[in-house]
Amino acid sequence: MGSFSIWHWLIVLVIVMLVFGTKKLRNIGQDLGGAVKGFKEGMKEANSEADAAKPEQLDGKTINAEAKEKVNNS
Repeated sequence: MGSFSIWHWLIVLVIVMLVFGTKKLRNIGQDLGGAVKGFKEGMKEANSEADAAKPEQLDGKTINAEAKEKVNNS
């Protein structure tokens, strides 16, 4: 019961093609491919936005500064 041989997978493929038909399987494949492509484009956009939002690093240099409280004189 471990792994299936190539003949088992061919029989399963033939049964799936008989049940769903080749046109429906082709449409499912196109929809799945479009979804994967859209996901990849979304990930690229998210990475580019994250890179644009990163603060600049100053080559490992430390800046000495004091934080002062802002006083509102209104």
